[in-house]
Amino acid sequence: MIDDRDREALDAYSEAVTAVVHQVLPSVASLRVRSRLGDGAGSASVLTADGFLLTSAHVVEGVNTVVASFADGNEVTADVVGRDAFSDLAVLRARGEVPSPVALGDASKLQVGQLVIAVGNPLGLAGSVTAGIISGLGRSLPTRQGRVVDEVIQTDAALNPGNSGGVLADSRGRMIGVNTAVAGIGVGLAVPINETTERIISALMTAGRVRRAWLGIAGSQAPLPPALAAKLGRREGLRVAQVVAGSPADTAGLRSGDIVVAVAGTSLGSSTELQRRMMEDAIGRRVEITVWRNGALVDVVAVPRELTESSS
Repeated sequence: MIDDRDREALDAYSEAVTAVVHQVLPSVASLRVRSRLGDGAGSASVLTADGFLLTSAHVVEGVNTVVASFADGNEVTADVVGRDAFSDLAVLRARGEVPSPVALGDASKLQVGQLVIAVGNPLGLAGSVTAGIISGLGRSLPTRQGRVVDEVIQTDAALNPGNSGGVLADSRGRMIGVNTAVAGIGVGLAVPINETTERIISALMTAGRVRRAWLGIAGSQAPLPPALAAKLGRREGLRVAQVVAGSPADTAGLRSGDIVVAVAGTSLGSSTELQRRMMEDAIGRRVEITVWRNGALVDVVAVPRELTESSS
C-alpha cells in the first residue's frame, strides 16, 4: 500500500518529468534518412530559432538532406551543414520554420543519481519519452574511426534505435546530452553538452567542419611517483602506450612508456585533457611537452598537424 509520503514523492517525480516533456518535446524532430545504404531514422533537436538542428553524426552519415518532422505535424527538409565523426555530432539547417530551440545545459555540473529524461523517436515511435538517472559520468565511447569520445554520460533511461540525436534533458528541461548509443540492457550513452562540445557545435554551424590538432600518441592515466606528484600537485599523468610512426610525437622524440605531465606549461593527466588542448589553434604551432622518463623530467617540442580520418 502506498502511503501519503510515497504518493507525494511519485507525484513530484511525475510533475518533474511532465514539465520537461512539455518544454522539450515540441523542439525534438523525428528524422527520416535515405542513403545508398538504405532508409534510416533518428532524432534531432532545435538549436536556434533560425533553423539549426543538432543530431548524431552517424544518423546522417552518407546523406546531404533529411526530412524532419515535429510533434505539431510540421515537416521540413533539412540540409546537413556539417558532421564531426570524432565527437559523433552533426548540425543540420532546416529550410522552413522550426519550433523554439531547446535550452542548453552544462554536463560538467552533473552528478550520478540525478534525474534525466530522454526524448526522441525510438523504433519509429515519434515523440517517445523515457526517464531514469545518471548511472555514470566520464565514460568513453569508441567511434567508427577508432577514436574515443570522452566524458560520455551513462544513463539507465531506455534508449533504442532511433533515439540517436535526441535530447537527454535534466529536470529543468535543459539539454545536457545528445543520445548516441545503446551499450547494453539498461545502459544508454549520451555525448555531453559542455564547453568542448559547444565549441564543436559552433564550428560545425559556421564552418561545416571541426579542425583539430594531432600528435599521434595513444595512452592512459598512470600514477606519478609520490615526490613528483607532490611537486606537480597532481597524482596522475598520461602514460604513452603507442607513438604513431612518422607522427609529430614521433618526430619530437616521444617514446612509449613516457608519462606526459604537462603540455605548453600546463599540467596534464589524461587523454581527455590532451584532446582539449589539441584544437584548431594548436595546428602547426610549436608546443613544449614535459614527460617523466627514466626518473627525470624531459622536455620535447612537437608541432601538431591537422587531424584527419586517415591520421586518427
